[in-house]
Parts: sequence; C-alpha cells; structure tokens
Amino acid sequence: MSGKAANIALIAAAQVLALSLWFSGTAAGPGMAREAAVSAGFQALLTSAVQAGFVCGTLASAILALPDRVDPRVFFAAASVLGAAANAAMLALPPGADAMIAARFVTGAALAGVYPVGMKLAAGWADRGDTGLVVGILVGALTLGSASPHLVNGLGGLDWRLTLGAASLAALAGAALIAPVRLGPRHAPAPPFAFSAATRLWRNRGTRFATLGYLGHMWELYAMWTWVGLYLAASFAQSRGGASVDAAEAALATFAVIGTGAITCVAAGLLADRIGRVRVTVAAMACSTTCCLLAGPAFGLHPALTMVLCLVWGITAVADSPQFSAAVAELSDPGLTGTMLTLQTSLGFLLTLVTIHLMPWLVVRAGWGGAFAALAIGPALGCLAMRHLGRSPAAAQLAGGRG
Repeated sequence: MSGKAANIALIAAAQVLALSLWFSGTAAGPGMAREAAVSAGFQALLTSAVQAGFVCGTLASAILALPDRVDPRVFFAAASVLGAAANAAMLALPPGADAMIAARFVTGAALAGVYPVGMKLAAGWADRGDTGLVVGILVGALTLGSASPHLVNGLGGLDWRLTLGAASLAALAGAALIAPVRLGPRHAPAPPFAFSAATRLWRNRGTRFATLGYLGHMWELYAMWTWVGLYLAASFAQSRGGASVDAAEAALATFAVIGTGAITCVAAGLLADRIGRVRVTVAAMACSTTCCLLAGPAFGLHPALTMVLCLVWGITAVADSPQFSAAVAELSDPGLTGTMLTLQTSLGFLLTLVTIHLMPWLVVRAGWGGAFAALAIGPALGCLAMRHLGRSPAAAQLAGGRG
C-alpha cells in the first residue's frame, strides 16, 4: 500500500506542476496589460488558445491511441517538456504579439499528454474500491490549479515574465518527477493498433452514457469558472448602489468559489466509491442545475448571500467531474483506458469552447440570470444520461457493483 500511495502522490504532484502551464497565460495577462496596450480580447485568447490546442492535441492522441501505445511516463514527460518550451518562448516576445497566441495553442496541445495521461497512470493503481478517490485526487489538483490565477491576481499579481518562467520551470520539474513512477497493477498493454479504437467510447453503451453525462457537466463547468468572477464583481457593485468594486475583492471571491471544489472532488470520490457513481453525479448535477437557475435572483443581493450561493455552486459543479472519468476507466478495455479517457476529455473541452464564448452574447441579451439559466440545460441533461447508465447492465461494473 505504501508503494501505491507513493506512486499516486508522485503522479498528482507531477500533474499539478505540469498543469501550471495551462493557467500561466491567464495569470500573466493583467501584467502584460499594465506594461503595454493589451486588449481584454487578447487576454481572453491567451486562455481560449490553450483550450483549442488541448482539444486538437487530445483528438489526435486518441485517434492514434498514443496514451496506450507509448509508455505513459515517457509521453507525460515529453509533453511536459514541449509545453514548458512553448510557454517559455513567450518570454522572447513583446506583450500582445500574435505569436504568443500560437505559443499558447502549442502549450495546450502538449497538455493533451499530461492531464488524461496522468489519469491513466493513476487509474492503473486504483482497485475496484477506490477508483473514484484516486481520480478525484487528480481532478482536485486540476481544480486548485484553475483557481490559482485568481489568487495571484487577488494578491496583487507578479511580473508576467516571472509568472511564465516559473510555470515552465514547474513543468520541467513535473517531467522529472514522473520518471520514478511505476506502472500500476491495472496497467495493461494495448491491443493491436486500429483507427477504430477511438470509436469504442461511443459504441460501448456504458461509456457512451458516462460521456453524455460528462458533456452535460462540461457544458456548465468551464463557462461558470470563466465568468463567475465578472458576475460576482457586477453583483457586488449593484448591491452597493453601483459603487466600484475592488478588483482584489472579486478575484479572491472567485478563488474561493473555484478553489473549494478541489476538496469536494476528493470527498465525492470517497462517497462515490461507497454509494455509487450514478447517485453522486446525479445529486451533484441536480444541485448545480438549481444554482444556475438561482444565479439570476441572487444577482445584486447582499454580497454574503450571493457568495453563499456561489460557494455551493463551485462545490457541486465540479464534485462530479472525477466520477465520469472513473466510470469510463471502469467500463473500458484496460488496454485502451488512456485512449478512452483522452477522447472523453477532448469532447468535453471542445464543448467548453462553445459555452465560454456564448456567455457574453447571452449576458448582453438576457442578463446574468438568463445566461446562467442556459447553462442549467447541460447538467439537467447530464442527470438523465447518468440515470440511464444506472439502469443499464453496465452499472454493475461501477464502484465495485454499487452503480
């Protein structure tokens, strides 16, 4: 057991370090804007270019079944080094240069070899009783990383070059840290290569419903994470009669809303391993659906009341996330776990590109309440998909037979 714990700890630490690349552009954007005439649109592209690169990288990786055909430790380390180099290349460019967006795209593509591959490595050490917890630790690390730029900005920020340089060094450290990791007992060799392997995610009834649930979850999650900070700032201002809001106050509030989800990823993993993945995911999505619908009525209330709603929302919107991946890991051919997780992740992040950019259009036309209510569609449909999974024979393979 000490070997298992040590290896999972190494994988989680390496992933946190490497994934710092994902959010480094977000944290560096305000510093660039202070130094040069960098528009808000350019700052948004620093984030969305990573998302787009990640989607392209994961699609290519899944089609070629790379996570299962290449030693995942080698794949992880090489991807981390490539991402570190692409990120560091921005240091040689002036703020606002178009080449920065290209560098962020390459960084995102490289991270396709980090996040899903890290989950594959961790799943290799899971057993029938703790898959949800193991994957929950990995997704909790991602969640905390997602919140970190808001903490940096809330505390006053750092020189943008230092932010980017530190992220590249962290990714190199992550590459080194993955080297001593051993492959777990559930790691299996890949079957003979076939382009059709990636289609098994959809052809398998169990993984299809788990992926549909994940897509409903992703319809909401990243749009909420991206825009809840502006929502809180606007709500705080309205509650105070239109008075300006300290940017640090809104940034720290946003960090709290997103960051608390890291704890519940682990807690929900423990719970799902004991009472079933379907129950936990449906309960979390039902709660986050309600929060989407209450965001409008809560807008402009006393900041404490709005924060309570958003904290509940932040907790429940991500609590279910690891369980979709755990379900796919349990329902997949062991030799194709990495490919299935990579493809599921790719489809989810492809959907986030739609909702992230749809939100500003909805806010202008329907206000914050209408925009966030539209996000409720995703988790509501996700609940239906997971209920179908719970009633299917595949549920017997989840959480040691608990569904």
